[in-house]
Amino acid sequence: MTLLLGCALGLGLMLVVSPVLWPARAIRAPRIASRPARVLRDRMTQAGLHSVTIPTLLAVSILLAVAAAAFTFAIVPVLALAVIAGIVALVLPVTVINARARTHRTAGRTVWPDLVDHLVSAVRSGLALPDSVVTLARAGPTAVREALLEFERGYRATGDFGLGVDKLKDRLADPVADRVLETLRMSREVGGSELTTVLRNLAAYLRQEAALRAEVEARQSWVMNSARLGVAAPWIILVLLSTRPEAAAAYNTGSGIVLITGGLVVSVVAYRLMMSIGRMPEEHRWFR
Repeated sequence: MTLLLGCALGLGLMLVVSPVLWPARAIRAPRIASRPARVLRDRMTQAGLHSVTIPTLLAVSILLAVAAAAFTFAIVPVLALAVIAGIVALVLPVTVINARARTHRTAGRTVWPDLVDHLVSAVRSGLALPDSVVTLARAGPTAVREALLEFERGYRATGDFGLGVDKLKDRLADPVADRVLETLRMSREVGGSELTTVLRNLAAYLRQEAALRAEVEARQSWVMNSARLGVAAPWIILVLLSTRPEAAAAYNTGSGIVLITGGLVVSVVAYRLMMSIGRMPEEHRWFR
């Protein structure tokens, strides 16, 4: 009995001093990715590469850069041009992803007003809000049908509309979709009878914005095409000149490397400046 009492006393004392001897470790909040990583992740999702990870993209870019540099040096024996070709190949996958994402966003500006109209019709017919969103998986365009089918499967499995909205926002990664889905979430949580009016006004605003952007982009397209042509033309001439042995030997000297490097810097700055002038700013995602 004395032994049991001693053990109980020792266990009690150990429990009393355990917070001091073994303090609980602070639970670290999950690290939030940097803004460039979030933007790149959104671009990859919009381009249809939602299952591809950023490290995979980085590995592919590095392999492509090494292959492009080796191939260029084998064809044109100029070290500076080989390095530049490697740099261009390194950023090429990201450039292609941005182009595909831009095309997706442009198409989405014409798709979402019709989707909102279908949603208004479903709500006015008496369907519940989650069921109204589910109907878009059949009536909506093919561009967003797969994402809406995933929302339907998730909502049928969990019954959690908020969780389904969050996953659908991540799957679409579209600023317009964020606005529409957050409007639906607010109506679901706080109620109200003005949902159809708000959605109709949102659809009208989206159509006006799409028409205005299309007109401005059509008028400024010549600026972007001129920027691309102005940057590409000197480098095409440089590659043609570098196929001659005497020109390649001159460009491999210190002065030649400085000349090519300076031309690269000027080309990049001029191209970015022209593109910033000729391209309309993209809408950011505020509801993440």
